Amino acid sequence: MPSPQSPQSPQSPQSSSSPRSRQETAVTSVVVPFEPDTSPTSLGRLGRLGREVPERWHTVDRSAHAPHIVVVPGDDGADPVAAALVTARPHTAYLKIVDAVGDVPAAVRAVVAHARDRGLVQVKWEGWTATPEAAAAAGFAPMRPPLAPAEDGAGPDAGYVRWLGEGPGTEPPYYGQTTHFTCGAVTALVAQAHAGALPREALDREAELTLWRDATNFPSCEPVGLGVAVRRAWPSSPVTVHLDTDRPVLLDHFPEKEQEWRALLQRTSRTEAGRTGVPVDPGHLSLAAIRSALDRREHVLLLVSLAGMLGFDVPHWVLCHGVVPGAVVIEDPWAQTVAGDTWVDAHLLPVTDSSLDTMSVLSADRFRGAVVVGRPQ
Repeated sequence: MPSPQSPQSPQSPQSSSSPRSRQETAVTSVVVPFEPDTSPTSLGRLGRLGREVPERWHTVDRSAHAPHIVVVPGDDGADPVAAALVTARPHTAYLKIVDAVGDVPAAVRAVVAHARDRGLVQVKWEGWTATPEAAAAAGFAPMRPPLAPAEDGAGPDAGYVRWLGEGPGTEPPYYGQTTHFTCGAVTALVAQAHAGALPREALDREAELTLWRDATNFPSCEPVGLGVAVRRAWPSSPVTVHLDTDRPVLLDHFPEKEQEWRALLQRTSRTEAGRTGVPVDPGHLSLAAIRSALDRREHVLLLVSLAGMLGFDVPHWVLCHGVVPGAVVIEDPWAQTVAGDTWVDAHLLPVTDSSLDTMSVLSADRFRGAVVVGRPQ
């Protein structure tokens, strides 16, 4: 698998029939691809531009995230008055503003209108140069910053979100996994912090590695072992494992001798599940069932492949914690910083139902693995 908070939660956006929305949908803009030699200065006179913005645009290879520039032309059709560099993970339902330059409010209005035209549900804004005041004026709410700051300045200190319809409810904390293999443990910890079963301040590296050590199949966490570890850590939380195969999973890339002892550990996990009262449902968990669980304020730890979103076919745990029309909202503990992907992308991430359905069917025998954690009793 890959390798002092604000108390505010994302605000509900204006509805699509509001005066603000009508104004945004009328914004005139031009969308152009972002090329390696593109810079704000090549787009014309966009006001006072510091060196920081064009340099940041080129510090990473953003090509995997469909980078493009939304340009607002001037009244005379000559030089543009504003522009925004926009990216997004593939197979998701949002756009992210990396930077807006020139007439920033006009640039942001143009991006929001662009997102509405594409039928997306959310726009995010990285806080490299955005101020809280500018974000609030544009209808964006601050997102909680990560509990553990990104290393080496890989992400901005602040991020903002605007839902283009109904929002998903309360915001969970964001915590990025600190190893390549602890995503399962992190999703479980974030779920319990969101449910109120774990203090947010207790979500740290010690908690991450402790839960991973109890759940691991060396080095990854398979569904049954993860479910059993969650039940042991929080006996008052109902846990159900969904796994529609009876063979050992996540072992195909190991040599046969390495598979044998890991398979034995997985059989032991099933025995432990029976002993501790953790049901293992062999039926296929549908997207409708995931949505129903989230409507009941349960949490779904879901095993996915990162091939669609990040470009490499690696099994990975994400947390499903909310729904909006047409999309499930997840927390991804991994951000691909070398591609310009930051915690702003990975936090409150809407994935369309069809995309999530596709990316959560794994391996040649197309199994789905999940752990549903109910509300503490």
